[in-house]
Amino acid sequence: MPKRSTSVAAVVAPEKQLGGLRRFNLVMGFLHLVQGILMIVLSNATTYPIYTNFLKFDLPTRSLTPDPKLLFELPFGPAVAVFLLLSAVAHFSLATFGYRWYAKNLVRGMNPARFYEYALSSSLMIVLIGMLVGMWDLGSMILAFGLNAMMNLFGVMMELHNQTTKKTDWTSFIYGCIAGLLPWVVIVLYFMGAIGSSGAKPPAFVYAIIPTIFVFFNIFALNMFLQYKKVGRWADYLFGERIYIVLSLAAKTVLAWLIFAGTLAPV
Repeated sequence: MPKRSTSVAAVVAPEKQLGGLRRFNLVMGFLHLVQGILMIVLSNATTYPIYTNFLKFDLPTRSLTPDPKLLFELPFGPAVAVFLLLSAVAHFSLATFGYRWYAKNLVRGMNPARFYEYALSSSLMIVLIGMLVGMWDLGSMILAFGLNAMMNLFGVMMELHNQTTKKTDWTSFIYGCIAGLLPWVVIVLYFMGAIGSSGAKPPAFVYAIIPTIFVFFNIFALNMFLQYKKVGRWADYLFGERIYIVLSLAAKTVLAWLIFAGTLAPV
């Protein structure tokens, strides 16, 4: 029978400590919900284009050529609100009907719900950041969303796999980091391309968004690293869980209101 991992051992979590996390999730749910509603109510009607770039047959040259077409205009305020509201739904779910399942997994040193929610909300965040620097091609957006989602699903695998290992196996962590880095490579390429062009450059607030949110994304990975290395207070899995929750609120809040100040605020 496989032995339980000694890297993140079973959590000795008194009901009082778990109850505190339940209330913490409830509070965080309200904070995300209020911000999401404000984003919808206060934002202007700014939209960003989404294009397809399928090939067409050019009869005069008898060759396949790109045929960019506008698919639709994405209302940016509601799009920003969605990643806040996704987090609100997740927090409320864990604090109410999903609490028993949540507590059971925390005692095992796991929280798959965290990564499932991040797979949706943070992947949407990546796509919106990409759109700010001109990543408007539907295919690129789908790939960026998918790679970021896979990064988070590797987080599920990291916690699940290490339930049955004697020593921490970092394979899922490493592959997740690689998957999560690739969308940022594309975003930086678009950003540098816009800076180097002779036409319009990215607005000033984008210069703040890219390094700020990139740092936040890397702190999530650092938090997991510290959990599995049992550094200081991170030896308690529930401490790392609280850090994840705070980081999620901070990253989403900073991104949402930087975008609001830069492009969504009423003029």
